[in-house]
Amino acid sequence: YGIDVSIVRYFTVFGPAGRPDMSIFRFARGIIEETPITVTGDGTQSRDFTYVDDIARGTVLALKPLGFKVINLGGGRTPSSINDLVAFIEARTGKKAILLHAPMAREDMVSTWAEIGRAADLLGWSPQVTLEEGLDLTMDWHLANRDFVASCRP
Repeated sequence: YGIDVSIVRYFTVFGPAGRPDMSIFRFARGIIEETPITVTGDGTQSRDFTYVDDIARGTVLALKPLGFKVINLGGGRTPSSINDLVAFIEARTGKKAILLHAPMAREDMVSTWAEIGRAADLLGWSPQVTLEEGLDLTMDWHLANRDFVASCRP
């Protein structure tokens, strides 16, 4: 049909004012408020976390005419485990997580990792914000907006 459209696939997007149902938001809120957080499985499953500013930049770049293309936007580095994510938030807040474990859903992925070569080739895109930098920015936002965060429900 000659449709000139790009499909952009996002991998575990996070950042300030993120979705309250996503792990980083839930874990940060729970650890800060000292309430239990639920980790599915044993926490060794890993995700390719991508900072929201990198996603926004890649999305805008994908607006240019490319033909029909599917482009992954992800962190592009080795995925981080859920346990490592919890440990980072604990270290950043100085508080210990109260962990509850739930069975991992059968359809849940053990690991996600974006292959971002096409984004680099077609868009000149690569992520600029590391997981640690993005988590620092996200935690700063959570700590500065505690009342708002407390009012959010997944």
